[in-house]
Amino acid sequence: MQNILEIFNKHFNIPFSSSVLVFSIFLLIIFISPIIFRRLRIPDIIGLILFGMIIGPHGFNLIAKNSAVDLLSTIGLLYLMFIAGLELDLNKFIKYQHKSLIFGFFTFIVPIIIGLPVCYYFLGFKFNTSFLTATMFATQTLVAYPIVSRLKITNNEAVSITVGGTIFTDTAVLIILAFISGSVNNDLNHLWIRLLISLILFLAVVIFLVPYLTRIMFSKPDLERNMHFIYVLLVVFMCAFLSELAGLESIIGAFAAGLVLNKFIPRNSSLMNRLEFFGHSLFIPFFLISVGMIINLKVLSSDFDAILITVTLIIVALFGKWAAAYITAYVLKYDARQRNLIFGLSSSHAAATIAIILVGYKFGIIDDKILNATILLILVTCLVASFVTEHAAKKVILASKQALPAAIGKLDQKILVPIANPDSMSGLLDFATAINDQVNNLPIIGLSVIEDNEKSQERLIQAKKILEDAVNHVSAVDQVMEIKTTIDRNIASGISRASKEVFATEIVLGWPQKQSISDIIFGRIIDGIIEQTQLTVFILRLGNPLNVHKEIKVICPPYSEMDSGFTKWLDRVFRLVATLNQKITFIATYETNVQIELFALKQNLSLPIHHIPFTNWNKTDELVLNVINHDLIILITPRRKSVSYHPVIGNISRKTAKRNSPSSMIIIYPET
Repeated sequence: MQNILEIFNKHFNIPFSSSVLVFSIFLLIIFISPIIFRRLRIPDIIGLILFGMIIGPHGFNLIAKNSAVDLLSTIGLLYLMFIAGLELDLNKFIKYQHKSLIFGFFTFIVPIIIGLPVCYYFLGFKFNTSFLTATMFATQTLVAYPIVSRLKITNNEAVSITVGGTIFTDTAVLIILAFISGSVNNDLNHLWIRLLISLILFLAVVIFLVPYLTRIMFSKPDLERNMHFIYVLLVVFMCAFLSELAGLESIIGAFAAGLVLNKFIPRNSSLMNRLEFFGHSLFIPFFLISVGMIINLKVLSSDFDAILITVTLIIVALFGKWAAAYITAYVLKYDARQRNLIFGLSSSHAAATIAIILVGYKFGIIDDKILNATILLILVTCLVASFVTEHAAKKVILASKQALPAAIGKLDQKILVPIANPDSMSGLLDFATAINDQVNNLPIIGLSVIEDNEKSQERLIQAKKILEDAVNHVSAVDQVMEIKTTIDRNIASGISRASKEVFATEIVLGWPQKQSISDIIFGRIIDGIIEQTQLTVFILRLGNPLNVHKEIKVICPPYSEMDSGFTKWLDRVFRLVATLNQKITFIATYETNVQIELFALKQNLSLPIHHIPFTNWNKTDELVLNVINHDLIILITPRRKSVSYHPVIGNISRKTAKRNSPSSMIIIYPET
C-alpha cells in the first residue's frame, strides 16, 4: 500500500513532473477546447489561452512554466510566423508592399504617439519608462492568424498588408530594444556596425543559399515524403537561429523562411497539407496554451495604482491599434470589414511585448506593477483580437461570396486524367489538383483504358493498382478522386468515350513514351483523342517537378483570343500560376496580350503578368532560344479549322522538344 502511495505521489504531485503526463494534458486541452468553445461560439484560440491560465502556475499550478514548456512555446511561435509567411500570397504581398509599409508605419508610430504622453503625464512614469512602455504598444503578435487561416482568407488584401506590417513594426521595435540594451551596456559604438554586418550575412543566406539548396532538394521527387518535411523544418529553425545571431528576433527568421519557401511549396500539395496539419494541430496550440500560463489574474486584487495602471495600459494598447487600423483604412480606402480585420489581427500582444517588458524589467526601467499589468494586457488583447478577427473574417467571407458569381462566372469543372505510366502519374495528378476548381469541389476522374486483347484482364488488374495509388496521392492534398477502368479496342476511342460518360470538361495526358519526336507530337493516340473530342486537352512532359520551375512561359499563336476555348485554358493557366507562385510571361501578339490583361482584370487577379510581343511566327527559332531548363513552357496548339490555327506551331513543338530534352513542356489544345 505504501508503494502505491509513493508511486501516486511521484506522478501526481503538483506541479506534475512526469513529461508523459504533461504532454498528455496538453493534447487533452487541444482536443477538448474546440469541442467546448465552438458550442459557446467562442473562438478556439481563446479556449486554449483560458485552459493555459487554468493549468498554469497562476491557476491550479498543474504544470510549471519550465524549460520544456518554453521550448514548446518557442516552437509554436516560430511555426506560427513560418505559416504566416508560407501562406502569404507573394504576388499580392509584392503588389501591396507599399500598402504594407503604410500600415506598418501607422501601426508603429500611432500607438507610440498616443502611449507616450499617457504614460508620462497621466501615469507619471519617468521618460525612459514611458518611452519603453509606449514602444511595447507598437508591438503585435499574429495570435489570431489561425482564424483567418482556418477560414481560408489568408489571400485577402487586408490580411496581406497586416502580415507585412507586423514584420515591419516588430522589426523596428526590436531594433529600438537592441539600442536600449546597448545604451545600458555602453555598447552603442559598435552596435550599428555589428547589426549591419550580421544583417547582410543573414539576408545573403536566406535570399541566395536557401533557395539554391531548396531547388536541389525538391528536384529529387524520389526522396521519401518525410524528407521534404524534415528539410522544411530544418530551414525554418536554422533561419530563426541565424536571425538571432544577426541581432534580430527569431520570429523574423521564421517568417523569412516562410517567404523563401513559399514559391517552392504549392498550395494544393501534400507537403503543404502536412505542414498546415502539424502546425494547426500541435505546434501553434502549444504556443497559445503557454501564453495563458503566464497570465496572473491575482494582480487585480492589489492596490488601486496597480489596477489603474492595468486598465490604462489595456485601453491605450487597444485604442492605439484601432486608431492605426482606422487611419490605414481611411488612407487606403478600405471598408469597415477590412478595417476591423486589420484591427483584429494587429491588436493582440504576446511574444515581442513580453521580450520588451522583460528586458526593461531586467534593467530596472520597468517595475512589478507594469510587468503584471502587461501580463493582463496580453490576455485582454488576445481575447479582443480573437473575437474581432472571427467576426470581421466572416463578414469578409460573406461579402466575397456575394461577389463570387460575377467574378468567376461558370467554371464547373471535371478533369479526366488517363493514367498508364506510374512514373508520370504524380506529375499529372499534381497538375490536375493545381488547376482544379476548389469552389465546386468536383472529383478528379482517374481513368485507365486497356486494349482488348488476350492480356487485357491481367493488365486491368495492374491498372487498378496504379489507380489506387493515384487515389492515395490525391487524398494527401484533401481532394477527391474517382477511378474508372474500361476496355476498348482503341485507347483513343476509349478515352473519348469515357470523357462523355463522366461529363469531363478537360483531359490531362502524359507525354507518350518510347516514340520518336514526330510521334510524340502527332502520335496515333494523341491525334485520335484530339479528333474525337472537343474538350480542352493538356499534354504534359515534366522534366522537373512543377514547383521548382523559375518561370512559366506561354506561347500563344495570333488570334488566340478569338477561339472559343480561350478563356477556359487561360483560367487554368492562371490557377496554375497562383498555386505555384511563379512568374508568368506570355509570348503573343499585342491584340492577344490585351485580351489576356482584360481577362485578368475581370477576374480580379493580382498576378504579375509579363508580355513579350511576337509577330513573326515564321522565325520559330527565336521562340526556341527563349527556352531554358528551369522554364515551364506552355504551348497553345489550336486544332485545325480554328481561327488561330497555324502550321508553324507544330514546328515550334518539335524544335523545343528536340533542343531541351530535360526541360518541361505542356501542350494545350483549346476546346472547340
